[in-house]
Amino acid sequence: MNRTATLSDSLALTLLLGATGSLPGALATVLMCAVVVGLYGVAMLALRPRLTHASVLPAGLLVAATLAGCADTLVQYASVQWHQMIGFYAALIGLQCIVLEHNGFFLRPAAARLKPFGLFAGLMTVMALLRELIGRGSIGARISEHWQGLVLFGEGLHLFTLTAGAFILLGLLLALGQTLIRPTAPAEESHRP
Repeated sequence: MNRTATLSDSLALTLLLGATGSLPGALATVLMCAVVVGLYGVAMLALRPRLTHASVLPAGLLVAATLAGCADTLVQYASVQWHQMIGFYAALIGLQCIVLEHNGFFLRPAAARLKPFGLFAGLMTVMALLRELIGRGSIGARISEHWQGLVLFGEGLHLFTLTAGAFILLGLLLALGQTLIRPTAPAEESHRP
């Protein structure tokens, strides 16, 4: 694993742990990420042939900052409540575009780009659902002031609404994934008395 892959993964981890506190916040972040990264890819596809290798990074910074800023302003204009759920993650989405550009993500075929993004969006949704369910005891309570959400049980474990709980939940999901992927080896028999 190289440094840039570690940086790219750590930025995605920041979005995964921070923006999954509620289902609406996670879905809004995934939607914003899809729009900003998609538009960035289209814009850089048109600009990249006209740029020198040294000017790709400054042009990419300008495009990513513009798109992330416009998306943030549009979400703030559309709904202040959704903007509060997203917080400062719009800027991290812009930074993620630059890291993906540096890793050559936008030079890959479209199918190779959609698979990791789909997995990321799915994991964001699952994490948000589980954090809301375990942490609050309900799903979708923060969508509207007039709707209480789907209440499954009265009180949740507040730890899972915090970032520390998100780390624990992610660790549990990774352990579950490893047990499902990795075949179990048969237990070795011991011939000791």
